[in-house]
Amino acid sequence: MRNGLSWMRLGAAVVSGLLVAGLFPPFHFPALVWVAMMPILWALWSVEGRRRAWKGFGIGYLGGAVSCLIQFNWVSTVSWLGAILLPLYLAVYWGLFGAFAASLGKPGKNGGVAASLRVAFCLGAVWAGLEWLRGWMITGFSWNGMGMAFHEMPVMAQGADLLGVAGLSLMLVFFQAILVLAIQRKSLRRWDLGIAAALLISLYAYGKARIAIEAQQDSVRLKTLLVQINIPQDAARVAWTDLETHQAYEDETLKALDALKTADGKFSPRWPDWVMWPETALTGRILRTNDGEWGTWQINMDTISQVRAAGPFSLIYGVNELEAEKKGDDLVMKEKGNAYNSIAVMSPADELQTYRKQHLVIFGETIPFVDSMPWLKKIYEQQSGTEYNGSFTPGESLEPLPILVGGTTIGAIPTVCFEDSVGRLTRKFIRTGPQVIINVTNDGWFKESAAADQHFACASFRAIELRRPMLRCANTGVSAAIDSTGSTAHPDTGASQILVDAKGSHFTRGSLLTELKIPLHPSFSLFAIIGDWGILALTVIGLLVAILTREKGSKADSPLG
Repeated sequence: MRNGLSWMRLGAAVVSGLLVAGLFPPFHFPALVWVAMMPILWALWSVEGRRRAWKGFGIGYLGGAVSCLIQFNWVSTVSWLGAILLPLYLAVYWGLFGAFAASLGKPGKNGGVAASLRVAFCLGAVWAGLEWLRGWMITGFSWNGMGMAFHEMPVMAQGADLLGVAGLSLMLVFFQAILVLAIQRKSLRRWDLGIAAALLISLYAYGKARIAIEAQQDSVRLKTLLVQINIPQDAARVAWTDLETHQAYEDETLKALDALKTADGKFSPRWPDWVMWPETALTGRILRTNDGEWGTWQINMDTISQVRAAGPFSLIYGVNELEAEKKGDDLVMKEKGNAYNSIAVMSPADELQTYRKQHLVIFGETIPFVDSMPWLKKIYEQQSGTEYNGSFTPGESLEPLPILVGGTTIGAIPTVCFEDSVGRLTRKFIRTGPQVIINVTNDGWFKESAAADQHFACASFRAIELRRPMLRCANTGVSAAIDSTGSTAHPDTGASQILVDAKGSHFTRGSLLTELKIPLHPSFSLFAIIGDWGILALTVIGLLVAILTREKGSKADSPLG
């Protein structure tokens, strides 16, 4: 009987792992979010005897490994080794949750309403804290927090402006824990279940109210042309030559701009304020001195000059930037100077601002300890198929980039690649006045996998958390305009503002003219003010409550052995 129960626990862990994986692209079953954790909670709470925490860790780890191996199998398009090691690492956080749920987070013999609410809160708080921890450890990986399943439930997603996505995850684990307790005690007519349902109804009502509030904001209109080329690549190896790449951006941009002119060559009212190209769109480098003097490769200037001839707009694009110094009348790369993955913003008068990416991708843009452990370089080259030419240097500036639109200065919150999945970084750019998050990215490393959809789902929550609209431009990925409620709907027509082809695929070449309402006085966001401190405080409270209220058991029932 005991062996049979053990197998049932393992089976329940696998089922929860599969259900959680089903929440996210490419599966898109967000309704599973209400039940996905219930099997593993039953399994963890059924653990008895000695070493409950260790047994719980094993059950949790199994569920996490199954789930993460499925969710992140797209890593195999770059590295088969990474597709194994990353999920096995992420499963550790599931294991830690399992250890807690099977020991300190296990319901006691007192089955009262207060006890049930306490246990459910502690479980939700610890789960949310572990989501935060994995988004911070070793530079962090915050994709596919459970609350991101609300990406396709926009009303429920609005609560992310309180405690971030992790706050939504807390609520989901709390609700499912209450539901499992009610089923175990064979009573669905309990006050604790009613309180949990009331909290969810309150979250729904809050979402409806926030969407209504955002719709009424005084705003300025921002028109942006997003250009996506969909250049094929194999890991870091781009299939096109530099000339082919530049010609493609020039042709696609000019085609779109020419279509926005009248028959007599005048600009239509839909003429864009901004044109955006994605991460490292231009293959030439920018040389920039510490006092702001700059120059660039001729191939860059040739392309920029061609599109500039079409008319006035601010140009935003991704480019590599090199630290430079002046020698005579020339700008040259500084000896042992730094290299940056940057966003460049050029005004209609070609005045340049740059933002240097801060949150670098491990084994993509930097390899820690590579000087002392040169074998890491060999692993990179074997997995990526390209030569390792050194790491980028992280930037330091936390100032938005001011860009004039009509008579209004809009603060652009810059993010490069997966920086738009790092809420704790993005919120540092928050200022009063009109702002928009801009992201240039390239998910082409992962081909036509679920990576781009998962990245987009994650990024859209930054707009909700901070109540700042977002513009995303990808080489391959999801190029879109997102308003401050996470919606991609055009403010007038309601049409989706995601660049797709005739079949609805975002893996396409083309351009999209978007329009966003940029609030002049962005509305309140608790997350913008306190960031992760809210979740961290609740996690600490949850742990303390669990420790202080744990039931004393016999030595034979020791949680650790």
